[in-house]
Amino acid sequence: MEQYTKATSLLENYIKNKELASQSRLPAERQLCEELGISRTELRKALSLLEAHGQIWRHVGRGTFVGARPFTRLDEIATLSVHTNPAEVMQARLLLEPGLAKVAALHATQTDIERMRLCTKRKDAAVEWRTYERWDGEFHFTVADATHNRLLITLFNAMNAVREATEWGRLRISRITAASRERSSGQHYAIIDAIAGRDRVRAEAAMLEHLTSVHQSLLGADYETSEVTIDTVVKAPGKAKTLFSESI
Repeated sequence: MEQYTKATSLLENYIKNKELASQSRLPAERQLCEELGISRTELRKALSLLEAHGQIWRHVGRGTFVGARPFTRLDEIATLSVHTNPAEVMQARLLLEPGLAKVAALHATQTDIERMRLCTKRKDAAVEWRTYERWDGEFHFTVADATHNRLLITLFNAMNAVREATEWGRLRISRITAASRERSSGQHYAIIDAIAGRDRVRAEAAMLEHLTSVHQSLLGADYETSEVTIDTVVKAPGKAKTLFSESI
């Protein structure tokens, strides 16, 4: 049993030190055994333990991936993305993600918290839109993952899959300014500090404040969900100059 615990720790540290993003593929078993200095039996036991905790997932013929198994009903995602809009996505996020932060304050490990800090650091350093968006999304996934609740993680992944399938990018890129980047960074660190301090109430409030700020920045404070579309929001006049000019 002790060797399996050691193998699991070695594998967890490997994923952490390699700074592998969610859904990154792990090397083949033979390579992992060589790099970690463990037997294939020990590796497979460690993989099973991490999979049981939602830290990795495996697909026969494709390999082993970091993070929780993604939401894969592509037909349902496609259908939802056609019949929803950024305003509805934000409403869903406002309802779900503050609660995730609250649960994460109870169950987050030190590795989870360090990962949140790394994501925010990488987001702040990004000079291209795609890099910025990747690490921002990774931060929110890491908060969800830190609940260590497979059902909640699956719900988050389903919502996030719909978000990514909508025309969210054009709206986001048109609203990111230097000021909004600085504000977002401070809010991320407030969420991290609350989770690290095991303060459930503050973690929930910090996430709600952050998403409310994003909501108001992207959609405005006085919108009607049924009237908001990607085109009407993007064409709204009088906004600050955007920071990114990359076409997506």
